[in-house]
Amino acid sequence: MSLEEDDVQAVHRLNQAFRRISEQLSKVIVGQQSVIEELMIAMFARGHCLLVGVPGLAKTLLIRTLADTLTLKFSRVQFTPDLMPADITGTEVIQEDKLSGTREFKFLPGPIFANVVLADEINRTPPKTQAALLEAMQEHQVTVGGKRHKLEQPFFVLATQNPIEQEGTYPLPEAQLDRFMFNTFVDYPDEDEELEIVRRTTTDHHVELTPTLDGEEILQLQKIVRKVPAADHVVRYALQFTRLTRREKGEVPQFIDDYVGWGAGPRASQFLVLGAKARAALHGRYFATCDDVRAVALPVLRHRIMTNFNAEAEGIRADDIVRRLIEVIPATDDGTLSRGKLPEIFGSADAR
Repeated sequence: MSLEEDDVQAVHRLNQAFRRISEQLSKVIVGQQSVIEELMIAMFARGHCLLVGVPGLAKTLLIRTLADTLTLKFSRVQFTPDLMPADITGTEVIQEDKLSGTREFKFLPGPIFANVVLADEINRTPPKTQAALLEAMQEHQVTVGGKRHKLEQPFFVLATQNPIEQEGTYPLPEAQLDRFMFNTFVDYPDEDEELEIVRRTTTDHHVELTPTLDGEEILQLQKIVRKVPAADHVVRYALQFTRLTRREKGEVPQFIDDYVGWGAGPRASQFLVLGAKARAALHGRYFATCDDVRAVALPVLRHRIMTNFNAEAEGIRADDIVRRLIEVIPATDDGTLSRGKLPEIFGSADAR
């Protein structure tokens, strides 16, 4: 399977769009190239993204700046303990017709009715309000008063979360975490980047951003991502990452048996392949490779692997599990990966 000529040109346009958006973002955001790439991958793969990092790392600024580089409707919701579901989805109010005197219910859309929705500090609000996002993220619709209201496309939920301060927070349930394609970790800047941040933010620095894509163009480019070929051995390679985390389902590496409570579900496999396709297209390549799968493995899997007490006691995180899987799962891009079978490396001491 290969791309047609029109699709090849579309991949070229997607690569150029990625370069233009990255250039615009660099006018405001210093560094964070991997975070920007993961945001772009999620956007063009029709996924949602959760950004996790300590305060002051420009998570909110990055999302708002991304929205400014796109000709899309943007809304920001500050999640607080007193936020109600209707504050997100909207509500029905009684409206009187002054001419006829009749009254009827009218739906007033909430901030979820936008193309880019920033859910700031999503773990600050109770589960009842968090759940208001579930239908929107999965079905791209909102049900209020028994009526379905479709959301305008394209639609992305980009959420932020502080991993340090846990008092007064409500951890997202696993079902909602699974709706996020990526869990992106935003790290501290290095010394040179922090120096540039201080220079920019302590002077009268003003930037004019140029919008690069509109909604219709994004929808077209999203369709191209799904047309990017992924050979069977690449898909099987992606499957290994998820299937080998399920300790109840057969032979797994010993470190999975020791440290993993629950493994990743099929949605992880889907997002690994979609993420690989989107990454390939963003970099101007016409097919996905095992290297693309490895590049998206951490953001796809880190919130879908539940470690057990042994892991917590020894300081083993989900990221450590994924990195270990990257090391031990053999992969080449010549199609030699075993046909859905457990790699031979697990046949000895590393298998249970």
